[in-house]
Amino acid sequence: MGERRCRYCQKSFQPSKFQSRQQVCGAPECQKRRRTEYHKQKISTDPDYREVCRESPRKWRARNPGYWKQYRQEHPAAATRNCQQQQIRDRKRRLRNLANNTSAREIKHSAVEVWLIGDEAVRLANNNAAIAQVWVIEALPSRSATALASCKQHPSGFISSPVA
Repeated sequence: MGERRCRYCQKSFQPSKFQSRQQVCGAPECQKRRRTEYHKQKISTDPDYREVCRESPRKWRARNPGYWKQYRQEHPAAATRNCQQQQIRDRKRRLRNLANNTSAREIKHSAVEVWLIGDEAVRLANNNAAIAQVWVIEALPSRSATALASCKQHPSGFISSPVA
């Protein structure tokens, strides 16, 4: 059998005499990538395999009921970090799910607090579910009243000047 090129690293390799259709070299990174792709493809196309993959962690948790509680007690720093990361994930999910908020796609965490006070704050009525969140809103240049989009059509839910 002749040499082949690995479909991941593009290096030449000699296929196994037992696997005539081998397309990936034996490098650990390439093999890991091959197994990951196979797993993703199999989960998406095979309902039985998908169910076995879902059931496996459930069975493990049933056999090891106190593992995570013990782990959190033995590794308090990891538990605290996980809690903080989960709060950030929850906050991002809530913001993404706001009905009129299409601008909250790439949320970055910041320790800064900003309070918006004044007449313009009332126009943020559609984003009131973002309690204790920081919203930095730059005023848009004035446009004629006929060119203004409705609040529901504007990505941030903010209109720069009142509609006549």
